[in-house]
Amino acid sequence: MFTGIIESIGEVVRIEKQGTNVHFELSATFASELKIDQSVAHNGVCLTVVKKQTNGYVVTAIHETMERTNLGKWKVGDAVNLERCTSLGGRLDGHLVQGHVDATAELKKIVDADGSWFLHFQHEASSENITVPKGSITVNGVSLTVVDSHPEGFSVAIIPFTWEHTNLGALNPGDWVNLEFDVIGKYVARILSQQGLR
Repeated sequence: MFTGIIESIGEVVRIEKQGTNVHFELSATFASELKIDQSVAHNGVCLTVVKKQTNGYVVTAIHETMERTNLGKWKVGDAVNLERCTSLGGRLDGHLVQGHVDATAELKKIVDADGSWFLHFQHEASSENITVPKGSITVNGVSLTVVDSHPEGFSVAIIPFTWEHTNLGALNPGDWVNLEFDVIGKYVARILSQQGLR
């Protein structure tokens, strides 16, 4: 379980394909503290540490993960938002995040609001991909508050700290991001759907 509060920005060091699996080597400031079999969120994707390096570590993504996320677009040198799993008893500064990507979205527009930025995203419409104004959404692993919401997209406001300390500030229109919709909203939507109310 994660909170959507990014600890560090890592860098993709090496990409190796093996069958349908892809091994990613990343550098990270907290790499020396990691343990084999530990979960780390990478742009919101929960991946398991399978090998430790001197200044980095290796994770493996299976075919399904590559298909459902933006990991297939990663290149050596790319910046990646990193968060280790939360510890029980710690503060929940963001919201409950599982590290399971629901969909990807395209950044359509960035609006400079003279001190903050509004990012507008478009995703495939689905009865389970629900956002609500002032609700929570995870974009590339970052816990954010929805500003505007419609069935095929939403906007979020980014403060300077988040702009500078995550990879959201490096995005350009046309880039794709990972989305995890609010887990409570997903369960409510599924229950309503099963009862024929949606």
